[in-house]
Amino acid sequence: MSATDEIHSGSTESRSDHGNQRERTLRVELAGTYRVFAMLGWTELIYNHITARLPGPDTHFLINPFGLHYSEVTASNLVRIDLDGRVVGESKYCVNPAGFVVHAAIHRTVPHAHCVMHTHTTAGLAVACSQVGLDNASFYSAQLRGAVAYHDFEGITVRADEGPRLVASLGDRSLMILRNHGLLAIGATIAQTFSRLWTLNRACEIQLATAALGPSRIIPDEIAVRCTQDALQFDPRYGAGQDVLDALLRQLDRVDPSYRE
Repeated sequence: MSATDEIHSGSTESRSDHGNQRERTLRVELAGTYRVFAMLGWTELIYNHITARLPGPDTHFLINPFGLHYSEVTASNLVRIDLDGRVVGESKYCVNPAGFVVHAAIHRTVPHAHCVMHTHTTAGLAVACSQVGLDNASFYSAQLRGAVAYHDFEGITVRADEGPRLVASLGDRSLMILRNHGLLAIGATIAQTFSRLWTLNRACEIQLATAALGPSRIIPDEIAVRCTQDALQFDPRYGAGQDVLDALLRQLDRVDPSYRE
């Protein structure tokens, strides 16, 4: 082998090692986020999903193994799949078709959606089932002005033809209320997506609690515009939620760091 060949070979190996390390880092953060969801009570037995796109030329993403509770997800058992739902590499687990349809549709057509989260929390689903949807009456909803889209319920999301309609409903928004179904968030990073979803879910919790007290006080639109502009947790210059997610992962590490395995 010539010196040039050795250099090229070393460069290829270096790129491969770097790619493997990036995937490992993403796997750990995603597995930890599944555990955070479990800690927050954002679970639905073995259902719902968080997906993260892997770096590289292929559109592959990681998803939870179907059949495991969020508290059982680890970095190593996350399943790598392509846009057609085929498992890439080796895994003893399959994936939930309902998760594949929703998430693949977004990963396929929204380039900046590197992470997609979907939940059926009680508060989120309650607002999704209400006629009014999300009202602008709290500190949290005021930070989401112009960020929330809606998609009408079409049944269990196992039919691929719903994908384009779902993406069309999302448009240029980062959050979506799936009517009669639940909440969905997208983002450039896991942390940013989590921060967005947490804020929307918190707004739904406050709205649900307020409903027991009578009519809510709606925030003027111009105030909501200012609140949305001033909200720092979505701003990349201020970490876009990374500090929040890191703090929750540290809390996990003190209790059960097995998600890193």
